[in-house]
Amino acid sequence: MTKRQVLEALSGLLLGMFVSILAGTVVSTSMPLIISDLQGNQSAYTWVITSTMLATTVSTPLWGKFADLFNRKLLIQLALVVFVLGSALAGFSQNTETLIGFRVLQGLGAGGLAALSQIIMADIISPRDRGKYAGLFGAVMALGTVGGPLLGGVVTDAFGWRWNFFIALPVAIAAIIMLQLTLHLPKHPKRAVRIDYLGAVLITAGVSLLLIWVSMGGSQFEWSSIESYFMIGGAVLLLIAAVIVEFKVPEPIIPLTMFKNRTFTLSVIASIAVGVSMFGTAVFLSQYMQLARGATPTQSGLLTIPMMGGLLIASTFFGNLISRRGTWKSIMVVGSALIVAGSALLGTLNATTSLVLVGVYMAILGAGVGMIMQNLVLVVQNSIEVKNLGVATSAVTFFRSLGGTIGVTVLGSMLGTFVAQHIKDGIPKLSPADQAAAVKALGSGNIPHVSQLPDVVRSLVEGAYGSGVGIVFLYSVPLAIVTLIAVIFMPNAPLGTKTAVQLKAAARSKTGAINTADVAAVRKREIEDMEDILIEVSAAAVALPPVGEAHPTGSIQAVTSSELEPSGLDSDLDSGLELELESKSESTPGSGR
Repeated sequence: MTKRQVLEALSGLLLGMFVSILAGTVVSTSMPLIISDLQGNQSAYTWVITSTMLATTVSTPLWGKFADLFNRKLLIQLALVVFVLGSALAGFSQNTETLIGFRVLQGLGAGGLAALSQIIMADIISPRDRGKYAGLFGAVMALGTVGGPLLGGVVTDAFGWRWNFFIALPVAIAAIIMLQLTLHLPKHPKRAVRIDYLGAVLITAGVSLLLIWVSMGGSQFEWSSIESYFMIGGAVLLLIAAVIVEFKVPEPIIPLTMFKNRTFTLSVIASIAVGVSMFGTAVFLSQYMQLARGATPTQSGLLTIPMMGGLLIASTFFGNLISRRGTWKSIMVVGSALIVAGSALLGTLNATTSLVLVGVYMAILGAGVGMIMQNLVLVVQNSIEVKNLGVATSAVTFFRSLGGTIGVTVLGSMLGTFVAQHIKDGIPKLSPADQAAAVKALGSGNIPHVSQLPDVVRSLVEGAYGSGVGIVFLYSVPLAIVTLIAVIFMPNAPLGTKTAVQLKAAARSKTGAINTADVAAVRKREIEDMEDILIEVSAAAVALPPVGEAHPTGSIQAVTSSELEPSGLDSDLDSGLELELESKSESTPGSGR
């Protein structure tokens, strides 16, 4: 494909990805207001975020497996429809429970969009060239992540938060049409499809139970309780059963043999930690800006621009650099180090930290995420067998979402505990009148409208969230260090120059045709055998008596010229060759004749 053809094919893909990011980020700045209006608490706030991430996590490997079995173009259009439908329904929510339910539907579509966009890009772009086009994905991601909060803040301030869930609908319709017109992929060869339903159920149930335990522990029940032991034990048993099933079925959802590939295994480990930085930053920085610094939703979106600006610039610039050089490891090591540094710097936040410094810290973290996030998928696609391209790509996305979901849930629980304790310790230090006002405003445990609080109570809440968010980022530093170590030990393999479609065609050609060298060897051997037979027959003919005379043994033998015709020899030769080739074809599973 020419560069123009590639860009045309990617246009609908990029627009679909932009819709998914926009619909997810447009509500981020207004989420504190949404939860407050729906009378939710910190637990509800965390669940609204993690419900989408949970659905995205458990559905990603299923979408990836379907991509290896069915029409990828149809699948990504279906995922887009599911995503936008869930987003639109969320706009009609009347309480946090219905909002969480519709966000689950939104997450199911998001899982497909996250996995399929990367898989389809691998179909049409080689690993060597994928870096510069991955920069486009990074740019779209940054545009949606920056533009979403800004647009969401303006819409919330002007029309109300519910309209944030509807604005993606026209863009989604345009994306579906664009995909239909511009994306042209070769058809999958028809074959019997075997879907691992049991494995899908076990993986989904095990991961879901684990994430529900993480999100509810410490709030609905104690970490060390019967409920905790039941959930942990159930999750472990379900995941063990899933591993057993995945080893035995012919087409597993996640082929466990992929973990023999060191690049894949280390990328999975790194992705878990990157997920915490990627998702946690978006969630907790919005709370910091609005609940610790008193910003409006629009101001909150503006204040997070340095984070997305760092991601945009880094992903675009270093993506092109990787394509030019064909090497990636040094860039990813530096990116991992920047994630460690950015997380540590954000760990120093409090309610009085200079916003200029906050912007610098966010830019450092954003640059690190931009240098590593897309490239983790790239190096896996470069090293994995082409038949497992879909499941390998979705697996990296799956573990990134899993890490993000667990990280946001655990860190959100820590934040809620710290804020509650900080406020509890601070109320007795207030005057009796202020104590009464604080109990009235904060006694329900719901997230308050900070701008409507009395000044003294407002300062108490801002101090609690300011220090709490800093502690959350500090706790994420060890995971960032894990990412750095994993990237350091990855094999520094050069990037390939063939697309996934070309690799599949080469694989089919190799297994579906008989090697011409083998054919020549068989022909040569048969000709030599026939030459030996000719010599023996000629010698026997010389020794025979004239036709019609008695043979020494008393019988009459005659060798006619027709028995030595070349056509007869050719027939024997062709028959022998056909039998030889037939035996070779039968000995090679799946080969054609």
